[in-house]
Formats: sequence, structure tokens, C-alpha cells
Amino acid sequence: MHFGDYPSEKFIHKPAEALNADEDELLLADKVSAGIREKIRQRPELFRKLAEMDKKTLDSVESAINAAS
Repeated sequence: MHFGDYPSEKFIHKPAEALNADEDELLLADKVSAGIREKIRQRPELFRKLAEMDKKTLDSVESAINAAS
């Protein structure tokens, strides 16, 4: 029986709770590159704020980033 490549959010909840670990960090462990994981670890609150933004706000942030680079 194959359960997919990554554990589900439901599965991660109990180990995260037992380890006093961040569920989001555990879920992302193998889904993003090491460089991005490091950035997330350095500024987790920033990434949480980005994740909570609606499309219009994210588009504005992306436009600002593109204009700055």
C-alpha cells in the first residue's frame, strides 16, 4: 500500500506535538530546497505572514520585489 511521498498534515500533528516542533517546518522538510528551508528557519514569522496574505497582497509584494531587483 502506497501512502504518497509525504506525510499528511493529520499524520504530522501528533509527532510535532510530542516533539514540541513546528508542524509547518516538519511538513516542509523534504518539499523545499535546503536554501529555502534555511531562510524559513531564519524568519519563520515572515513566511507565516506571507502564507496568510491574499492573492492581491502577494501580487503587490511580488511587484515590489521585482522592482527592487
